[in-house]
Order: sequence, then structure tokens, then C-alpha cells
Amino acid sequence: MTFAVGDLTVGSGRCLIIGEVAQAHDGSLGMAHAFIDAIAEAGADAVKFQTHIAEAESTLDEAFRVPLTRQDPTRYAYWQRTAFRDDEWRDLATHASRRGLAFLSSPFSIAAVDLLERIGMPAWKIGSGELTNVRLLERIARTRAPVLLSTGLSAQSEIDEAVRLCRRLEAPFAVVQATSLYPCPPEKIGLNLLREFRDRYECPVGLSDHSGTIFPALGAATLGADLVEVHVTFHRAMFGPDVTSSVTVEELGELVRGVRFLEAARQHAVAKDDVLEELAGMRSTFRRSLCARVDLDAGTILRPDHVDLKKPGTGLSAAEIGSVVGRRLRRSIRRDHLLQWDDLEPDDATSVEPVG
Repeated sequence: MTFAVGDLTVGSGRCLIIGEVAQAHDGSLGMAHAFIDAIAEAGADAVKFQTHIAEAESTLDEAFRVPLTRQDPTRYAYWQRTAFRDDEWRDLATHASRRGLAFLSSPFSIAAVDLLERIGMPAWKIGSGELTNVRLLERIARTRAPVLLSTGLSAQSEIDEAVRLCRRLEAPFAVVQATSLYPCPPEKIGLNLLREFRDRYECPVGLSDHSGTIFPALGAATLGADLVEVHVTFHRAMFGPDVTSSVTVEELGELVRGVRFLEAARQHAVAKDDVLEELAGMRSTFRRSLCARVDLDAGTILRPDHVDLKKPGTGLSAAEIGSVVGRRLRRSIRRDHLLQWDDLEPDDATSVEPVG
């Protein structure tokens, strides 16, 4: 299965790299636009936000995932304060497009889907807490745009159900491994699940990482992930619930370079002998040749103690020593002379003397 996200084809061998802003803008529209510029400069393919509409998503009883400031007495109030208007979302999407980024935002309510659909979503990222929200999944799948299923909070059976729903409604999809620990320790990343998901669902797979490092995403790219997503921050001293599980914009740039490097390495199979021509100069520099340990007269039958192994490798290879010992010299040679075949009499002209 392959599908398009904007101008990019997911599942084609090129890894889609998503810079996740989420709520790192903390309600500042200017900060949100600054993130778009930074993620574009880093070379990522897409920028992703989260669209929360308090009255459509939450009650006053919703608890904070991590403690925040007294500025927001409730999680509901936090969603209200950090929300953008429809026209502001549209401006963000336009800005992303101008910077060459696919614009994505995870909806957390039907109202958020309606808002984002009016803007135009090239794909839908399902937050892991919404994977069992059948009403939301059906609404999204009926758009027939690709669905990226995050699995951070999900049991295998719940992932199976979400995949069945996408297939039933003929929505292309990818299954994205995630572990909803912030930050996520290495032993909980689950890189092994990329292969398992690909085999089980026969679809593109990816990693949504919360480790706060670039290492899991690089590992996923090496294993052939079709997409990787990392949270992004400007600095680790910034305020926000996701800072500890984010990479800096500079690290995002390094991640992009690393993923593209690994793609090139994976896509070009190498046979050892195929590169020997390019290595000829290096081989002659670092390999050793057979050479004379002392001055030797013409007619000398070479013994092991006549021969040394020294650089460069432009004479007879050190590997030829078994074919050289016992041969008669055609001409006199000086110490350190690199032996060549024409320094030696033919095999049938050699009268071998006992060695010892």
C-alpha cells in the first residue's frame, strides 16, 4: 500500500519526516508560525499541530497530564486559552504550504475534524488516545484521505479494530508505533513492532517517538520506516508539557540529514568486488608488498628469510609469498626492492634448494 501526503508518496522508500509542534506554541500564534519556519529550515517534510476545541472535547473534570502553571485552573481552560480561530488555522496551513511543508493537525473532536476539513487535510493523524473513538475514526475515514493511526495507548486488538474500520471504509492508512511515556526510555520504544505491524497489516508503518532524542527515529529509518514523527522545541528550557520528550530544531535538522543518509545507504546494495576499482589507490597505499630483506644476487633461490612484507602494495601482494619462496631471481635486486613477477625465473627454470 502506498498513498500520497501532499506531494510525497508514503510507502515508496522515502521516509516522511514530521515535526510535531502539538501545543508547544502555548496559544501564541506568532510562536506557531515560528515553529513552521524552523521545521521547514530543518528540512522536514511536514509540520503537525493538535486541534483542541474545549467544549467539543472535554469536561471540567479532565485532569492535566502533567502539572502546568496556575494560569489555567483546569485542563478545559488550558484548551480554551491555547486554541486558534478558524482563520488562524487557515493562515498556519497557508504558511506551511509556502514553506514546502505538508500541514497536518490531529483532531480531538468531530468539530475539530469539520474545522480542519474546511482547510484541507492531506492526511489525518489519529492521536493514540482516540484510536478507540469509533465515531471520530469513521468521520475521518469517510473523507478517504490517508489515516495515520498512532498506537501509543492501544492494545493489539484495538489496533486490529481500527485497521478493520479503515479497510471497510476504503481509507488508506499507516500504523504508527508509539509508546505514550514522556520521555520514553529506550527499552520501551518498540522498534521491533515496525516489522510486526508491516507483516500483520501489509501497510506503511512508522514511529512516533517521545524519547527526546533523534536515535529511535534514526533506528526506525534504518529498519525501513515509511514515516517518523518527533516533537520539536526551540530549547529544552522552554515551558510546556512535551519539552522533555522533544528534540530541538537543530537536532531535527540532524535527524533529517541522518534519515536521508540512511535511505541512500539502504537503497544501494553493494557487492564487495564492485567497489574494488574505486579502492585501487587505497589498496596500494595500505596493503603490503613482498620485498627484499637484504641485497640479493641474480640466481638466488628465495628463502623465507630473504623476503619481507612492507608498504606500499604496488609490488607482488603479500598473499603471494607461497608462490615466491623457492623461485630463482632473474636479476640482482637491492634491499627493499618491491618484487615483481619479471624479477623471477619461470617455475620450470627453478632448481629448488632445500630451505633451512
